[in-house]
Amino acid sequence: MKIGIIGSGIVGRVLGNGFLSEGNDVMLGTRNVQKDEVVKWKNENPKGKIGGFEETAKFGDLIVLATNGLATEQIIDSAGVNNFSDKVVIDATNPIAAAPPTNGVLHYFTSMNESLMERIQKKIPKAKIVKAFNSIGNAFMYKPNFPGGKPTMFICGNDDTAKKIVTDILTAFGHETEDMGKVEAARAIEPLAILWCIPGFIRNQWANGFKLLKM
Repeated sequence: MKIGIIGSGIVGRVLGNGFLSEGNDVMLGTRNVQKDEVVKWKNENPKGKIGGFEETAKFGDLIVLATNGLATEQIIDSAGVNNFSDKVVIDATNPIAAAPPTNGVLHYFTSMNESLMERIQKKIPKAKIVKAFNSIGNAFMYKPNFPGGKPTMFICGNDDTAKKIVTDILTAFGHETEDMGKVEAARAIEPLAILWCIPGFIRNQWANGFKLLKM
């Protein structure tokens, strides 16, 4: 597939590496194509492409939102709302506020009654959005190797076909997938990032993953 990754931070670059490793055509979208880490990524991944947000959104048959939560809606506007229409969009964002953690607990700018994913779905209503990759660290997004087995990636979204496509991607990337239903489930999935980060902030323990146990 042609994968357009909106966001050139560490999450976008790691996911870009993963999609390239799986044989996809990847463009990394960024505000500044001359940014040091973007140039370094391109040098390390000669098959990868770099471009602006709009170019990347147009390029991708599947789009990944790997943006700072606070900037996500503005970046979607920059990329062009219509460029997301009828495409599968993986939403890897979290609504982290511009405030330091309190005793290891991140602050969110959303409430328990509204997720960032729901805001994004309203902004690009014709996109087939699936929440994924938001509840684990970037070091474990591609081919994680935990002693307890594959971590569980919780997903949600309104389009069942899109969720099947994303589940296949997650399987290839080394995760087991648990479908939690429609877009409203992001109200529960997004706060998992808060929980995931707490051991890191209070004990510098960042090698974590969630595992759903079932009878």
